[in-house]
Amino acid sequence: MNPRLRALHPYPFAKLRELLAQAGSPPAGRDAINLSIGEPRHATPSLITDALKNATAGLAAYPPTKGDAALRLTIASWLAKRYGIPQPDSDTQVLPVLGSREALFAFAQTVIDPGAGALVVCPNPFYQIYEGAALLAGATPYYVNADAAHGFGCDWASVPADVWRNTALLYVCSPGNPAGNVMSLDDWRTLFTLSDEFGFVIASDECYSEIYLDEECAPLGGLEAASKLGRTNYRNLVCFSSLSKRSNVPGLRSGFVAGDAQLIEAFLLYRTYHGSAMSAVVSAASVAAWGDEDHVVENRRLYRAKFDAVLPLLSPALDVTRPDASFYLWAATPGSDTEFVRQLYAATGVTALPGSFLGREAQGVNPGVGRVRIALVAPLAQCVEAAERIAFFVHQNRA
Repeated sequence: MNPRLRALHPYPFAKLRELLAQAGSPPAGRDAINLSIGEPRHATPSLITDALKNATAGLAAYPPTKGDAALRLTIASWLAKRYGIPQPDSDTQVLPVLGSREALFAFAQTVIDPGAGALVVCPNPFYQIYEGAALLAGATPYYVNADAAHGFGCDWASVPADVWRNTALLYVCSPGNPAGNVMSLDDWRTLFTLSDEFGFVIASDECYSEIYLDEECAPLGGLEAASKLGRTNYRNLVCFSSLSKRSNVPGLRSGFVAGDAQLIEAFLLYRTYHGSAMSAVVSAASVAAWGDEDHVVENRRLYRAKFDAVLPLLSPALDVTRPDASFYLWAATPGSDTEFVRQLYAATGVTALPGSFLGREAQGVNPGVGRVRIALVAPLAQCVEAAERIAFFVHQNRA
């Protein structure tokens, strides 16, 4: 067996299942409402399902590892329109992938030399794939704590030079998971300067980029930031995106990577052996999805309605604010986050995710402690019902 497997931590939802088992069954007569997992539950647009049905002839042929040319061109066009950048070269700077999760993991295996004692830097709290990818690639994770003082972002300038000197890969997530914060152009300028000095690669996880709450203020993306700063070759930068959240198709497993052509070339070589080719059926559905914005605008409207309805109910009970983007609330708890989640489920049937499960202790603190992540993915009525139960639970326990 690969000894590196022993270094992996239990996944947050495995830990959550153990925690909820201690709580027993939720109250009789109350339906359980699960707001712990970021799984979109809005209806999949018919234009995508229709494209799937009409493309089944594609099952008769092996798909190319590089992806369908029409899909690569559609993605390149979408990137240019979305971010106001020159259209990336669809032949060398864009690569379809089987969802951002698969690609975020595999990319680390491509760029890390397992014998070099490399570090992988990532925000803390974080998407656990970053850590697992680092460990299984033979690297050591280094966590940069995010906190409220920095708008739940990271102070990258605080990382010691000795750490950057040994860093092979940096994961960033913007909009962020779990807090929905968006990196600024100054944040990107700092990271590009550090990357130029120390030579590390930046992997930008942007799977929440299209779930923003102000139609007039779309989140800044990595390629957009690079273009604004004159880095039109996207040196040492690869961005990851997905249709899962944008188009409500988490089961489609469709996304892309885009950026530095040399990194894309190396990643394609890895994937040639990895066996990650996208079916022609999925490609056709993806072309339809990336080519339409109306369903994405409607998707954002549905999420805005949830935030508008839920925040007035939760704000008097918990320290919680509206995020810049994503469908999460990152709420402070009155005491232990794990006890809050356990007791909340036992008393109300509502499930949230303890913030401590999303972080690691670094520099003497786990920045997820004392917070919970609430995913507003359920239908509006269920989100409102859950918020009412949470508020009642908090006020009852304060009495």
